[in-house]
Amino acid sequence: MKLSEIKAVLQNLEQIAFELPSGELVPPHFHVTEIGKIDKNFIDCGGTLRYETLISFQLWSASDYNHRLHPEKLAAIIELAEKALVLGDWEVEVEYQGETIGKYDLDFNGKHFVLRNKQTDCLAKEECGIPEKSAPANNATCAPGSGCC
Repeated sequence: MKLSEIKAVLQNLEQIAFELPSGELVPPHFHVTEIGKIDKNFIDCGGTLRYETLISFQLWSASDYNHRLHPEKLAAIIELAEKALVLGDWEVEVEYQGETIGKYDLDFNGKHFVLRNKQTDCLAKEECGIPEKSAPANNATCAPGSGCC
């Protein structure tokens, strides 16, 4: 989801909930402890220099069980972050603590925000000889010297 989509959803919500990929809800006493701008500059395995900008929301649960983040409060935090960090209308990634810090894509199902598992991908499939429509088998490896990821 882009930031503008989240802001639009918040205008029509009475309460905020985040659903994990397992279907469980993040405990209702969660905090949004950070909103950040992530600039990623990298080179893919085919040698192409790439740039990506994301907005990061960090969710955290503490022992303050009576805490509830209301939609208007999150909208105010977003507005503050937009001004302070000069945020654009970029995709939002959510960080949440499981066994380790998980990073998720964000969606909305009409009731809850939904955390979607992120996937790695080869961005230079043509350089690796990987057909666009199919992915290598789980245990497949690239041939030495093929330039594959």
